[in-house]
Amino acid sequence: MKDLTKGKPSTLILAFALPIFFANLLQLTYSLVDTRIVGTFLGEDALAAVGATTTLSNLIIGFLQGLSGGFAIIIAQKFGAKDYKNVKKSFAMSLTMGTGIAIFFTVFGLLFLQPILNILNVPSDLMATAKSYIFVIIAGLVATFLYDACAAALRSLGDTVTPLVILAISVALNIVGDLLFVVVLKSGVRGAAIATVLAQAIAFVVCWIYMVKRYELLRLSREDFKDPNPVMVKNMLGAGMSMGFMSSLINIGSLTLQTAINKLGNDYIVAQTAARKLTEMFMIMFTVFGNTMATYCGQNLGAGKIDRIKKGIWLAIFYTCI
Repeated sequence: MKDLTKGKPSTLILAFALPIFFANLLQLTYSLVDTRIVGTFLGEDALAAVGATTTLSNLIIGFLQGLSGGFAIIIAQKFGAKDYKNVKKSFAMSLTMGTGIAIFFTVFGLLFLQPILNILNVPSDLMATAKSYIFVIIAGLVATFLYDACAAALRSLGDTVTPLVILAISVALNIVGDLLFVVVLKSGVRGAAIATVLAQAIAFVVCWIYMVKRYELLRLSREDFKDPNPVMVKNMLGAGMSMGFMSSLINIGSLTLQTAINKLGNDYIVAQTAARKLTEMFMIMFTVFGNTMATYCGQNLGAGKIDRIKKGIWLAIFYTCI
């Protein structure tokens, strides 16, 4: 664990941000490899089918990531205030509320998948392939959220190294899974989606086992899930939903753009899919310092150290500009 309420802010922020940067870079590297595997072994039509629906999955997963990050702000506040009982309580509530929201997205997405794909203007010749891919991704949203929630909880306590290591394991499993399902088992794009969901599920299990053994603060009991504090629920939903919607704003724009691109034909979809992977590289630092300052500000707000928050924000803006 790392207490961000003590020490030199500049050193703390950079040391905290560095593992998050490598984690994001690792995730992007996997995304590029995944695109290459699908394009090479399944062809351009398969890549176009995945690309035609990627903005939809990014929108939902981005919201859930923002939700888990918002919940973790409250956990960080309780940790900064040394209120260890409510650290457990807030973590338990984040799992309960977040899982409920993820289930809602899963049920809604699967029930209305065909109308959604129609709205996205997915070409008819790509519809079956696109549907088989996005169906699996949506079906695995709970596993995706649970890993994000555990990683966010670890970061709220100042541990950014462990999520990086677990993500590295997940990425390696994902790539191996892609090759197994796509190349060996010939499962098509559905296999690529299954590999992604399985890797997320395994990452959650590994993360959970590590947390239980390593951090007593995150070792939950039944009591932690009982009698939720109404004020804490309100604060967590406020932080979680606002972070979730903020994370979705760019993806909503991308989704709108995708509905137009999908009308232009497979070649345009493939080109835009490849270009989007490159643009994500230039967005990394915004996400890195956003996640960093969420935890930094959360801990210092809990400790009542407002001056450190102000100084930290200016430093983060300065670093991001560089």
